[in-house]
Amino acid sequence: MSYKSRMTLLMIMDSIIVSMAIFVAAWVVYPFMPVFENSALIISSIALLFFHHLFAMVYKLYNKVWAYASVGELIAIVKAVTLSIITAGIIQFLTNDFSMFKRALVVTWLLHITLIGGSRFIWRIYRDRYVTNAKDKKRTLIVGAGAAGSMIVRQLKNNFDNSELLPVAFVDDDLSKQRMQIYGIPVLGRAIHIPEIVERQNIEHIVIAIPSLQNGALNKLVMECNQTNAQVQMIPKIEDLMTGKVSVNHLKNVEVEDLLGREPVELDINAISEYVTRSTVMVTGAGGSIGSELCRQLMRFSPGKIILVGHGEFSIYTIDMELREKYPNDDVEIVPVIGDVQDRERIFEIVRQHQPAIVYHAAAHKHVPLMEYNPHESVKNNVIGTKNVAEAADTFGVAKFVMVSTDKAVNPTNVMGATKRIAEMVVQDISRRSKTKFVAVRFGNVLGSRGSVIPRFKKQIENGGPVTVTDPEMTRYFMTIPEASRLVIQAGTLAKGGEIFVLDMGEPVKIVDLARNLIKLSGYSEDEIKIEFTGKRPGEKMYEELLGEDEVLPGEVYEKIYIGRTIEVDSGLLVDLIERFEGYDSTDLKDELMKIVYMEKTLLAVKGS
Repeated sequence: MSYKSRMTLLMIMDSIIVSMAIFVAAWVVYPFMPVFENSALIISSIALLFFHHLFAMVYKLYNKVWAYASVGELIAIVKAVTLSIITAGIIQFLTNDFSMFKRALVVTWLLHITLIGGSRFIWRIYRDRYVTNAKDKKRTLIVGAGAAGSMIVRQLKNNFDNSELLPVAFVDDDLSKQRMQIYGIPVLGRAIHIPEIVERQNIEHIVIAIPSLQNGALNKLVMECNQTNAQVQMIPKIEDLMTGKVSVNHLKNVEVEDLLGREPVELDINAISEYVTRSTVMVTGAGGSIGSELCRQLMRFSPGKIILVGHGEFSIYTIDMELREKYPNDDVEIVPVIGDVQDRERIFEIVRQHQPAIVYHAAAHKHVPLMEYNPHESVKNNVIGTKNVAEAADTFGVAKFVMVSTDKAVNPTNVMGATKRIAEMVVQDISRRSKTKFVAVRFGNVLGSRGSVIPRFKKQIENGGPVTVTDPEMTRYFMTIPEASRLVIQAGTLAKGGEIFVLDMGEPVKIVDLARNLIKLSGYSEDEIKIEFTGKRPGEKMYEELLGEDEVLPGEVYEKIYIGRTIEVDSGLLVDLIERFEGYDSTDLKDELMKIVYMEKTLLAVKGS
């Protein structure tokens, strides 16, 4: 129905109700009075008709969508009716020799509220009771009967035509809410009752509506949901709601990242702002997973200029466009630069031209099996590339240099880990004779980064399986990309020179458990998507470490940030490797890399004793 037709219908219906209500009220109160012959009542009826429409316009009674009517609409009706009755009573008093049919006016007020309000709400009642029972809707269980859960139910009801979900029940661990109803939806039990309720109520969809849920509690809740065949979604995390990135009504699938992530670290905003805001910042590997997230996080602190350095044209274009679109009115100068860290002259030219105060070095080859087959390229990029950027920073007086490292640099068994450890040694060596504060930040696997296990598992599931896991006992540390990037930035504020900072990665996770969770969250069972064990790949460890036993210094220097012991690096070994590595074959180069890192390990053990 068009707006004009709906408004005309409502006005005609209101006119009939308002015109007749005072006569009905007078007949009820004064049964023997000839009500249609009383001039005061006729004048009152005309006045009521005029003033009702006037106040209905004021309170927009004809502009509301009554299918979604609630308390706010009822209040508007009460205001409009009350004011029209008061005004008509005053006119009746003035035209009826200063007397009023007070009881008749009170009954008229009640009739107006009942009939006008009822006429509006009858469609809402009909819609909720009959229309919303449509068979093509998914019967939905809401976990959490608090403010967020209530908003979800109201949103689903109000957007019935555009939603495929039909809320039928709540669960909540608050005992005081049991057997209560919210927007007509009952609270049927607690979280432990989810499997039973899903079966009893034929639930097809579950929405977790607790934005402040801790990750451990979310794990337990998802385990309960995973005992059913219902699809599971959740509202965004509390930090996303607080920052305004999303609203409570944005449902998303539960991701493995939600189960593995930890509570966000409270950053020292003042310390970061002090050294980032209005400074020139350079990020190498800016198009990569970590580098691009570093750029996003740094933009929050309004650097004067941010230099996006990378050798991949498309990846640099992508992050450049993203930052410009996300911060269109920002005063930050964004400079995309194509350059390879292996090209010493180009790197020196970039640093000389832009004179950055801070360099975040995230450019690296990181794929373990691939680097086993290409050790020379790993040395070129991870060792020589790091040396080029670090020496450029030293030469041109960069204040701070932060290298992104990896847990695979601890007791390395592979080329990638060994070259990253040697890159740390290069940074530590330059730090001893430089005014620049050089530090390395070491952490484990980053969820969702390019080449990481989760995107590969998702692709395998999309293709119908199997999901390939190397070994049932293999474990890894995991961290979300935003958390890793924030802690890298925070570590820069703590730099005094030469440190290796280590990020607390929490508890290691079995890769096979990760695969099982991902299969279930994708809506499949292990009967549908099989898991196959393929054996360890070249260079892989069964488990990983963040600090060797001899490297640990007690206590956090900041929340989730530790610092490792260091020793003076034999720079002669590093120089010899860089000068001669191209003359080695792959096997000899691997041996040489391991010799350097384990010689340093032996010296550290001796120092520790």
